[in-house]
Amino acid sequence: MSESRRFFVGGNHKMNGDTASLSKIAVMLSETQWDKNVEVVVAPPTCYISTLVQHLSKTGVSVSAQNIHEYQKGAFTGEISASMVVDCGATYTILGHSERRHVFGEGNEQIGQKTATALAQGLTVIACIGEQLEERQAGKTMDVCISQLTAFKDNISDWSKVVIAYEPVWAIGTGKVATPEQAQEVHAKIRNWLSENVSSDVAGSVRIIYGGSVNAGNCGDLSLQRDIDGFLVGGASLKLDFIQIINCQQ
Repeated sequence: MSESRRFFVGGNHKMNGDTASLSKIAVMLSETQWDKNVEVVVAPPTCYISTLVQHLSKTGVSVSAQNIHEYQKGAFTGEISASMVVDCGATYTILGHSERRHVFGEGNEQIGQKTATALAQGLTVIACIGEQLEERQAGKTMDVCISQLTAFKDNISDWSKVVIAYEPVWAIGTGKVATPEQAQEVHAKIRNWLSENVSSDVAGSVRIIYGGSVNAGNCGDLSLQRDIDGFLVGGASLKLDFIQIINCQQ
């Protein structure tokens, strides 16, 4: 990664954890030595946001929502708004995660609307993009990523409040991981696209992180790549491995 971009490690807990287990994670982050040069963010299930905000208040760790609705209020049973997660103490939200796209059917337009809403409420957006296996095999990786990036770009008012997460869908939760070279190739192309379609300043400053079966064993080699500025971690963020991933550059 570039020394001008602060390394970023996010933990997406997905629909996992309870009060006891997440309290243990908070204790781990509070009492274990980890690299304070790294920006660390955790995304628990929505009902535990306030709990983790309280537990982590003196650690330097930020808390993220895993998703928000595009509207601020209304008859949307089961949904949560950007202002609500801000009220709970979150400062980030993940948007466009592949599970939201491919399990819940969210499209680029809706994800773009959510992005505008999140930024308007002061949240920093972890903007997820990535291709499915058949799309990679068909040579369409960048076509897919650019389509998803464009939907984000059209709704971003402040790029300093955005972290891009490249997560090849075929590597999420499968145990498969893109090789460092495969990941770097896509990250470099994303940065080049930003230079050509946003600005060279944004391309140089925005962090592009990798997600997809990141663990303590593969994070070191991935972190050495020039355009990989950190990780969005799934299952490993619920274990002690998370500390090793945070410390992978030490």
